[in-house]
Amino acid sequence: MVGSHPSVTIAISFLLLVLPPTSFSFVTGSAPGATQRRRHFSKIYAFGDSFTDTGNTHSTTGPYSFGYVSSPPYGTTFFRHSTNRYSDGRLVVDFLASRLSLPFLPPYLDRAADFSHGVNFAVAGSTVIEHDFFVKNNVTVDITPQSLMTQLMWFDKYLEEKGCKTKASRRCRAATADALFWVGEIGANDYAYGFTSTLSPTVIQQLAVKKVFDFVEALLIRGAKYIVVQGLPLTGCLPLTLTLAPPDDRDDIGCVASVNRQSYNHNVMVQKELQELRDRFPKAIISYADFLGAHHTVMKHPAAYGFTEKLKDCCGSGGDPYNFDIFATCGSPNVTTACPQPNRFINWDGVHLTEAMYKVVADMFFHHGYCKPSFDVLLAAKSPESRVEHL
Repeated sequence: MVGSHPSVTIAISFLLLVLPPTSFSFVTGSAPGATQRRRHFSKIYAFGDSFTDTGNTHSTTGPYSFGYVSSPPYGTTFFRHSTNRYSDGRLVVDFLASRLSLPFLPPYLDRAADFSHGVNFAVAGSTVIEHDFFVKNNVTVDITPQSLMTQLMWFDKYLEEKGCKTKASRRCRAATADALFWVGEIGANDYAYGFTSTLSPTVIQQLAVKKVFDFVEALLIRGAKYIVVQGLPLTGCLPLTLTLAPPDDRDDIGCVASVNRQSYNHNVMVQKELQELRDRFPKAIISYADFLGAHHTVMKHPAAYGFTEKLKDCCGSGGDPYNFDIFATCGSPNVTTACPQPNRFINWDGVHLTEAMYKVVADMFFHHGYCKPSFDVLLAAKSPESRVEHL
């Protein structure tokens, strides 16, 4: 999305990513091959929005159109039931856990969960910019109070509960030095909210990028040594966006050009900020995960990755061309079943991706150079000999 397109409808629709948490469920379990591969990290801390949330959000309340994440067919491909993940199965962060031979990350708001191998702080609908900023600017459509800085406060509270009182303490070193910090996709909601106000898109972009910088800097100050920051995907390739955008606003892969251009510009600015942090914290490894690049590669050559439907929803209604109806979305009373072969679809419910697509993207991150520095560089730097005692 860019300011030259007055697509307020698109912006409001992106709010469907928002679901304030009221009750919670989670899934734990050992990742495949956990006893066969050597662990490089003892734990993962994840942050982000609905692309990374493994259960901090529930569908009890929230926007009517996507208020069904706790219902089938969400989760049916892998878990066989809903886990409050916005997909038919696993997310990139789940494949990350498998790659590191760790259990799937429990959501922070499930206070009875086992956090010994990490915590997921991501919340669907989260923004990078604090909620108060939108309230002060009369952006009433932002109803999710959690932002990236809220997740940082949760992380601090988690450390305190583990006995981490000072950054130099043994417990603090154990909590951070042996952990991989995964900053998942986040920022699409900020741009969406901005379009429903008089706020300049440039102001939103500058603030959003600065907040990403502030957040990663805060992790580094707290002792993080290994960080992966994921960029925005091709938000212009989501069926919701395609349904609502002007038909003449298209790029070479058939997606909404203005929306993809905004995501691209955001990512370029974030990468510049990450380089500044690398210069200031030379002992840390900060890897950028090029979600947009990976997404674009798949969209250009979907068949090479096993996909036959690159734009249509697997779980939706409305028929061709996108199988998306904002009034009858996945999990609603009228949409209780999904397509018979989700692995052939890139898009799951209109704003999120299928497990099959997340698996491809994760593989591109871990094995095909879409992380810079590469994921192998990250693992090599974190040798098993450098591991410290668990909390």
